[in-house]
Amino acid sequence: MKIALLTGFNGFLGKYIHNILKNYYVVSTLSRNTGDYQIYLEQQVPIFVEKFDFVVHAAGKAHSNPKTEFEKQEFYRTNIIGTRNLLEGLNKTSIPKYFVFISTVSVYGQEVGCNIDENNDLAAVDPYGLSKIAAEQLVSDWCNSNNVVCTILRLPLVVGSNPPGNLGALIKGLQKGYYFNIDQGKARKSMVLAEDVAKAIINVAEIGGIYNLTDGYHPSFLEISSHISLQLGKKKPMNIPLWLAQIIAIFGNLLGKNAPLNSYKLNKIISDLTFDDNKARKSFGWNPTSVLNGLNFNE
Repeated sequence: MKIALLTGFNGFLGKYIHNILKNYYVVSTLSRNTGDYQIYLEQQVPIFVEKFDFVVHAAGKAHSNPKTEFEKQEFYRTNIIGTRNLLEGLNKTSIPKYFVFISTVSVYGQEVGCNIDENNDLAAVDPYGLSKIAAEQLVSDWCNSNNVVCTILRLPLVVGSNPPGNLGALIKGLQKGYYFNIDQGKARKSMVLAEDVAKAIINVAEIGGIYNLTDGYHPSFLEISSHISLQLGKKKPMNIPLWLAQIIAIFGNLLGKNAPLNSYKLNKIISDLTFDDNKARKSFGWNPTSVLNGLNFNE
């Protein structure tokens, strides 16, 4: 059997990747506190004992709103230094045939837009997006230098059972009864099922390239919140009209960026932000399931 290395295997997406990858490879896992290699990549270069045919680098610090300079630097340390140390560790052991890097659509730096594709400029200015741009470049350069087939997957909101982040907060809000849609929840956002991403890795690894992956439908806040509410046995969330939200946002502006709602956050909530995945569909037959059809939010 061929051997694969999966970093970040104990993370939300990593668990899905591991479940698929183990059907095709003997999988060595790397994470901070569990797995075959228990290390902090940002602190040390790993010493591997195997020679890997395939590497999936899913470890990294995910999107969050840093409040201090230290928290901003965490993106640099985890996503850039961690990636650099991983590559150095592979240099000292063996060079795989295939390398898949899990990136993000945040590299585009867009907060409003429709059907943004891979040709869009990498215009991120936030610590998370910038760190992922730098990590993408590290991986791409290393793969080119070592004749490794390189795949970079740029993901939007990844959806699965017990999700973290914004979707997890939305589910909690619906359970507690304090989530409200704004302006009828019309804004559409790109999402993708974690299981579909995991399955795609096997298909795309031998081809290589840079791809956006979405479910191709881009559900609205109204659709996603109504779907979850129905599965949770809760009433559909109430709506805050746009004019009222704008007034609340004005007061929020006085409180600063940490306010529950301000004009900046409101604009993000009511604006479409979708990404084009046609390149993946044409290149390796990407045919995902709609998030609304493929997930039980109360699993």
